[in-house]
Amino acid sequence: MTALPLASLPGSPSLKPGWPRSRPGLESLAGRLAAGGHPPEAFARAVWQALDREDAALLAGIRAYRRHPWRREASALPVPWAEGGSRLLDYGGEGPTVLVVPSLVNRADILDLMPEASMLRFLAGQGLRVLLLDWGEPGPIERPFGLTDYVAGRLERALASAGGPVVLIGYCMGGLLAMAAAQRQPERVRALGLLATPWDFWAEDAGRARSLGALLPGLEPLLAATGALPVDALQALFAALDPFAVAGKYRGFAALDPESPRARRFVALEDWLNDGIALAAPVAREVLGQWYGANAPARGEWRIAGEAVEPRRLAMPSFLAIPSRDRIVPPASAMALAGALPGALVHGAAAGHIGMVAGQGAEEALWQPLRRWLSGLGL
Repeated sequence: MTALPLASLPGSPSLKPGWPRSRPGLESLAGRLAAGGHPPEAFARAVWQALDREDAALLAGIRAYRRHPWRREASALPVPWAEGGSRLLDYGGEGPTVLVVPSLVNRADILDLMPEASMLRFLAGQGLRVLLLDWGEPGPIERPFGLTDYVAGRLERALASAGGPVVLIGYCMGGLLAMAAAQRQPERVRALGLLATPWDFWAEDAGRARSLGALLPGLEPLLAATGALPVDALQALFAALDPFAVAGKYRGFAALDPESPRARRFVALEDWLNDGIALAAPVAREVLGQWYGANAPARGEWRIAGEAVEPRRLAMPSFLAIPSRDRIVPPASAMALAGALPGALVHGAAAGHIGMVAGQGAEEALWQPLRRWLSGLGL
């Protein structure tokens, strides 16, 4: 899902006592001990020693992260349009306009994470005028919003304010919203870029997708009481996509030089992950119930303002960036758009969902191929 690297340390089930019941590596250790005829006492002692080593590294990584001095310094940017909690941020640049649409779930900062990890500033330095639609948090105005309100309302009015026609680029969930807006307003969109955008939610594991949809009735009391799906609930839901990832990455961080660029980028990414945004209740119902539970987009049943979203109707040039190591949006889910979008250029990025836009190798994995595609359009 969108976003969905949503697992933060506090909400991660992988750090709770007693769950899961095994850890990677312990099964092979048990097999070696059993094959060697070791007594049960030796097996138990070896298991606890392995767990102690892992836990010590995990705690060391958490401590190193908490005391790291790096802090993001947000720069003031022109705001040519704003409505409610949403605004357009102008990253400058001279040339044709590119409007970038992030997910509704996480903050838009991932596309401008730090000076050396900013896809938006890279594009602005490549002869393009770059705008970012920052959705903001759902306040009292946005809490009743469904996806139609965001697409046919906020996004289309942002498009109108950007001048005519733009290259519309959507990241993750933002790709679905951008695609819907492009179908409704083709005269305002000259080309469409979709980065790690899901389409067939049942492509790789229909059972897991349906199980997420099946959680919706149990979440209804929370949605009704607060008008939103809180950040902690989102993190707990999507941590299950890769339950060992949080502990593993902190163990790896413990071994890094805290002054290294890699360590600073780790801290920047973790700060972003831990600063999530709630999802308006109607949007949560659509995403969990329709996208995951019913696979409505791939079945031609997802509608914006009563109109089915159909990629085959998009005659504009399109670019699909599909990261091969994506655990949030399975590559097969995104690849389903390749056959649905006429004439789409598919770029396979050797990266993960977040790494493709903000990782150490992001420039090579995505930024440069995206710029080459734009250049091929005459931009």
